[in-house]
Amino acid sequence: MATKRAASSAVRALSASSAVNSFTRHLSSAPESKKIVGVFYKANDYATKNPNFVGCVENSLGIRDWLESQGHKYIVTDDKEGPGCELEKHIPDLDVLITTPFHPAYVTAERIKRAKNLQLLLTAGIGSDHIDLNAAAEAGLTVAEVTGSNVVSVAEDELMRILILVRNFLPGYHQVINGDWNVAAISYRAYDLEGKTVGTVGAGRIGRLLLQRLKPFNCNLLYHDRIKISPELEKETGAKFEEDLNTMLSKCDIVVVNTPLTEKTRGMFNKEKISKMKKGVLIVNNARGAIMDTQAVADACHSGHIAGYSGDVWYPQPAPKDHPWRYMPNQAMTPHISGTTIDAQLRYAAGVKDMLERYFKGEEFPAQNYIVKEGELASQYR
Repeated sequence: MATKRAASSAVRALSASSAVNSFTRHLSSAPESKKIVGVFYKANDYATKNPNFVGCVENSLGIRDWLESQGHKYIVTDDKEGPGCELEKHIPDLDVLITTPFHPAYVTAERIKRAKNLQLLLTAGIGSDHIDLNAAAEAGLTVAEVTGSNVVSVAEDELMRILILVRNFLPGYHQVINGDWNVAAISYRAYDLEGKTVGTVGAGRIGRLLLQRLKPFNCNLLYHDRIKISPELEKETGAKFEEDLNTMLSKCDIVVVNTPLTEKTRGMFNKEKISKMKKGVLIVNNARGAIMDTQAVADACHSGHIAGYSGDVWYPQPAPKDHPWRYMPNQAMTPHISGTTIDAQLRYAAGVKDMLERYFKGEEFPAQNYIVKEGELASQYR
């Protein structure tokens, strides 16, 4: 997990220097056999149901044969937490660690300190906040992810969740399952999406694509971000920039969270921030669970200030059985699935393989994939 650290310019210079040295080391030692550890979720019987289901432990991104044919050691596990877990056994001598946002291995400063051979941290997907990025930078490690690999997957999922909440879909589905029939119990709080004001907090790749997907629904579209989107995209979508987040939140019928988890956004949606929203607001969050104050969201759902909350991100993950979001009224929560469709898995598996090939050859990665490089964090994490 990322933690806030104060660092002097001298320390930053030292970090950058160590990062360069580390990069030089793996360039010069590229032909050597490497120990690569992957942490993924276990699929059990589902692993054999689709040959393209590569994102699980059993199928290991589809790169085992390729890695082992080149003399590398590839260890894959889902056991990632606690002093006796499988991951802990390999921390002292692994060279590369591949993790995912869907079953995150929390790469703490303490783990980084003990990983004496570690050079490269790869995220199979998007979002590397399960890694202490400052500690990685100070240790001279390279952190990279497969940027863009599941943008379409997450944006489509967000659109689905908006419609599920607006149309009050889940109670109707549960009626069918339970053998009931009560139209009034659904329709008293079901609406059209057309004409509603939808605001995205964050307009990066996913946020921009969501705005494009929402355009045909004739919504009033707003966005808040550090940087404005292009004038061309603003014209195409009709989306209006809101410089002040609280002002935007007060206008929205639906709020979609699309900002990365950083020290600035951690716990951002607390009781005070939620109070700035309309009573009866609907919230969709496929970004990161820790952006929300867990109990504040639960309390607002119980009070009715939040009329519906949907997302697939929790903190921690997997979510414990007593997590309060499991028991909120009018929630449409799922496990972390939006970015791990089969299509997305094939994209992020291919991206991981491409970066490993480049790593073995001592070549640079695509620039947009870097999260930590030569002691510097990508701009979205600063």
